[in-house]
Parts: sequence; C-alpha cells; structure tokens
Amino acid sequence: MKILSAVLNNIETDQRLDKVCRSLMKFGYEVELIGATINGKPVLNKPYKTFLIEQKNQSTMKKYAEFNYKLFFTLLKKSDKQTILLANDLDSLLPFYLVSKIKKLPLVFDSHEIFSELPSLHNRPKTKKVWKTLERFLVPKIKYFYTVSDGYANWFRTEYGANPAVIRNVPNRTKLNDKQDSIFFRLPENPTNDKILLYQGAINMSRGIDKMIEAFKYINNCQFWIAGEGPKKKEYEQMVKDLDLTNQIHFLGNIPPKTLKTITPLADVGMSMEEDLGLSYRYALPNKLFDFIQAGVPILATNLPEIKKMIEEYKVGKVIDNHEPKHLAKKLQEILNEGKNCYQENLANAANELCWENEEHKLKEIFGQLKKVD
Repeated sequence: MKILSAVLNNIETDQRLDKVCRSLMKFGYEVELIGATINGKPVLNKPYKTFLIEQKNQSTMKKYAEFNYKLFFTLLKKSDKQTILLANDLDSLLPFYLVSKIKKLPLVFDSHEIFSELPSLHNRPKTKKVWKTLERFLVPKIKYFYTVSDGYANWFRTEYGANPAVIRNVPNRTKLNDKQDSIFFRLPENPTNDKILLYQGAINMSRGIDKMIEAFKYINNCQFWIAGEGPKKKEYEQMVKDLDLTNQIHFLGNIPPKTLKTITPLADVGMSMEEDLGLSYRYALPNKLFDFIQAGVPILATNLPEIKKMIEEYKVGKVIDNHEPKHLAKKLQEILNEGKNCYQENLANAANELCWENEEHKLKEIFGQLKKVD
C-alpha cells in the first residue's frame, strides 16, 4: 500500500514529517510527501518520493486557499485504491477529507498543534472563526487521529469527543560519542570562553525571546545564540542594538538540521520559554525540548503544564515562575552556576526514553489497523 501525505511548509526541514515518512517506509509502505514552494524551492534529497506544488501566494489566507485547491486535485490524481491518506494539521485537512470521501480511501490525521488556537490568530477574530469552523466540521469526523502531547489529546477529547493517540515529536536517539561528519559553520567569536544559552526554532511571538533579550541586561559571562528565522527577527535584532547587547546576543540564521545537531551540544543551557498566548502553546511539547535532551543540554523552561511536567519528571533543567527579565536572569544564572555536568545522568536517562525509536511503534499500530480494515 502507498501513503500520500502533505504539509504546507518546507518539507526539506520538517523533521517530524521526515521521521514519520522514514518509519512508514521501514514498515513496508510506499510513501510520497507533497509540499509547496513557500519562500523558494527547497532542494530535496529524501529516500521517499516528494512532490512540490507551485505556489504563487506566499502569505495571507490566499496562500491556504491556493494550496488547498491545488492539493485537492493533486491528491485526486495521485491516489488509487491502494492509497492511505495522511493529513498534517488543519491547514491541509479539507482536501484530504474530500478525496477520502470521493474515492472511499482511509484517512489519518496528524495534528501537530491546535491550529484554531495559535497565537498568530489571537488578534484576528475573523480568521480564527474560519479555522474554528473548519476544525469543528472536520475533526469529529476523523477516526484515525494522533497528536503530539497529552494536553492536546485531552483538549480534542473535551472539545470534539475525538480520541487521538499521542505520538510525541521526539528525535532519533543520538549517541554523543558517535563520530560526526565534519560540518563547517561560522559561530560567533567567544574569546573569553563565555557560557552559551541557545534558542533554536522559529523567531516568532510568544517564544520568550524578547524577554530573554531584556534579561541579558543583568547577565554577564554568557552569550545568547538564536538559531532560526521568523517574522520577529528584524524587530529583535533592533532590540539587541538598542540595548547595546550585540557582543552578547547573536542571530545565527536558519541552520540545516544536520548542521544544527553539531551546534546544539555546544550550548550550556537550552531555552524553551513559550508564553501562554492560546491553547496551542499552553499544551505544546516543542521539538527543541527533546533536541536539547538528546544533545545533553539542560533546559531553562516555561511553566506551561506539558513542558513543566516533563522538565520536573526527568529533572533535566529549571522551570521559571514568570517572564520578568530579572527573574529570567536569576534562573539562568542558577543553572549556569550548577554547571552542565550535574545534569548529565538525568539527561542521558531521559534521552534513552524520549526518542523516536520508542514512539514509532504507535505509528505502526495505527496504520496496521487500516491494513486490517482494508
């Protein structure tokens, strides 16, 4: 049987989808992943089939409308009686649902977040209403459904009576002593051997990045590396200049996953300080948490429930009480003073448990049910 999946982002750098597709191939399925030419045409080098939809609109609701329209006809053309459809997130679910009904094909839904509760919709009530209406119409109709955290799963059960499985977005197990290929990347100068705080991910609102930038007014002997791109990058770069912190805070830009894996272990502390702006953040378990754990890096984390629960259960870092800059500086200094080494045993134990090798069997079970139905 073959699996058709799609997502409206850069399919070259989407690590969750890459893991899912590789696992499904390992389980014996023929896999094809459909993406779009958003912000350019990515160079694709995957072991599974890939296809890019040419996208004219790069922003606003027109982007979603165009992608969904083109995806509908692409799925119609590429699917046959031996196809399982795998939708990722609400922004591509409608065409998958329609094609599943037209061709009587099984449909699986992977919800990476609560799309109708994203912070970007916080001040856009009309747009939020569109996504909420679509979510309310589609989600209760999906039988085979999984998401990334217990908080998300509980919310979907309460809101729609759905019963999603939980497949956490954890990385493959990394052995820190494994020989790495030589990868060259120009890192910020560090002549006084300062400690390193690392943020990796989208530079977006409600990630606590701006609060931490302000906190660096009270922090010495530490650099803040920000790896990623996003809509808030220029604003935060200007903030760094205004606060005269250019020697301490460095924007590394967008780094390919393979390269980032060699940089993450260099950090003394990793940062995951999402703010409570919408349910999608409140119940999130970001990839970066698990990447830090696999890299042996302790975490300074937000007090949102899913993240706090994980940090405290595995004892792999410290949880903040609030996002006030002076408090952040105090908490960061505490973890720096303790030192990275005192967390290594807990991080190693967590890494052995929180890895994709321990999650992918849930994926096999879900798709195995569809084989039996077929």
